[in-house]
Amino acid sequence: MHVLRGSAAVWVALTAIIYLLAQQLYIRAGSRPVLIPVLTGVLMVVGLLSCFGVPYDEYYRGVAFLNALIGPVTVALAVPLYAQWPRLRQLWLPITLAVLVGGAVGIASAVGIAWLFAGSAEIMMSVAPKSATIPIATAVAAEFGGVASLAAVAVAITGIVGVIVADPLLRMLRIGDAATRGVAVGLTAHAIGTAREIQRSPESAGFAALAMALNGIATALLMPVLVGMMK
Repeated sequence: MHVLRGSAAVWVALTAIIYLLAQQLYIRAGSRPVLIPVLTGVLMVVGLLSCFGVPYDEYYRGVAFLNALIGPVTVALAVPLYAQWPRLRQLWLPITLAVLVGGAVGIASAVGIAWLFAGSAEIMMSVAPKSATIPIATAVAAEFGGVASLAAVAVAITGIVGVIVADPLLRMLRIGDAATRGVAVGLTAHAIGTAREIQRSPESAGFAALAMALNGIATALLMPVLVGMMK
């Protein structure tokens, strides 16, 4: 207990160990989406914090170094995008339209659900950018009166759920094209979904990375429109 409290090095090391354990569980279970390391790792961390009575704020400060890596890691997902550049140029129009429509629906649906449950304007602005990556979503939410930490949670939940439901939903819709799949997953499940697609195929990963990037831009552009309509 005393070792954990206030020790950034220990929390970073424990987080890395927990992730490796979660990854091994994921691999041994046949890469089942419901056991993706992001989900099982979070549950392990929450259990550890609860067991030792450590406040989340203290843990968050301890792993600040890991949080700082989110931006560079997200940018690194552009590598599979570049590999698919020739086909991306051919499909730029349908991809752009899909991102604009999907981005608008993602924001509107989040706000609509929050409104149905009598959520405050602060909550609505926090969950609105849920389909963007965490660096973009937290910045956009804070800019329009939302809570950055709540936005981050909404983003994480969206990505995890998106990865879990993607396979059965796409099979049900009989969508097998790698480009279509990649755009759908990257648009809705952002970096978590893109990381999952890297395990499937370079083509799908490239389109997922593109959709994720474009949706981040679309979210930043559409949020002022949403705020204006709510006034």
